[in-house]
Amino acid sequence: MSILTYRQALNRTLGQELARDEQVVLMGEEIGLFQGSYRITEGLLDQFGPRRVVDTPIAEEGFVGVAIGAAMLGMRPVVEIMTINFMLVAIDQVVNHASKIHYMFGGQARVPMVIRTPSGGTGQLAATHSQSFENWFAYCPGLKVVAPANPYDARGLLRAAIRDDDPVIFIESLALYDTKGEVPDDDYVIPIGKAEVKRHGRDVTVISYSRMTAVALQVAQQLDAEGISVEVVDLRSLRPLDRPTIIESVKRTNHAVVIAEDWYSYGVTAEIAATIQEEAFDYLDAPVKRVAGLEVPLPYAKDLSAAAKPSAHSLVHAIRSILK
Repeated sequence: MSILTYRQALNRTLGQELARDEQVVLMGEEIGLFQGSYRITEGLLDQFGPRRVVDTPIAEEGFVGVAIGAAMLGMRPVVEIMTINFMLVAIDQVVNHASKIHYMFGGQARVPMVIRTPSGGTGQLAATHSQSFENWFAYCPGLKVVAPANPYDARGLLRAAIRDDDPVIFIESLALYDTKGEVPDDDYVIPIGKAEVKRHGRDVTVISYSRMTAVALQVAQQLDAEGISVEVVDLRSLRPLDRPTIIESVKRTNHAVVIAEDWYSYGVTAEIAATIQEEAFDYLDAPVKRVAGLEVPLPYAKDLSAAAKPSAHSLVHAIRSILK
């Protein structure tokens, strides 16, 4: 067992998968000589060379298309997109090609590729660099979407994503890169599509993913001192979605709060709330509460940015309001 940062867990896993399978190749802007905008690919160019760690032009549509073609021919590309905001440049390749090729070719071709990208609003990066679009991709059949919240899950899910025969969107968070946790040294894999109860409780279920799972765990610890027992369910995977784990938890606690970093309308929180309404309505002692970002382009000003994003304070308020 090692103590690793989220960043180190990703870096070591990429290196191990490159060494394990010669068909794995990394692609992206500044991932080689510059070693990645977030240092996730640090040292890998020196270790594996420019044929395995490929610096691309600033042309997301182009190099995502190249990765799709390479995957169809048997390679396993892992593409880094600097932020999920830049996925919009390549969205036709992802949604109209990567997700549909296996189906439209009648199973004769697969697209075993991973697109790694950070999502959400961290720091003062303003409106066009702070968005959460993972629900756009989770909406699309043919894609798998995962969003690990700690180094352990990041390593296990990245292994699973690289070894999967379908395209996987791997969602990261800038705010998590320096967080630390225990990570086993063995070759473990976390199944895609399986949520986890990160903390057991009796009074209310909080459902979250990625950075908001860390916020939920912080709030659970805070409220425990006040006698409120919070159960935290970490989705880990947005597509496929582990609905049974969500429903089982809500049936135990009879209250549910969903928190995500995206906007309130049409987002992940709405999908989870609808799932609970359909499958656990008779177990609820209060309506499902949602905590999400304000529906505005994220401001650059620090105080306004913080006010627009979901927070520990807003989650505490939501939990207290449904337990009254």
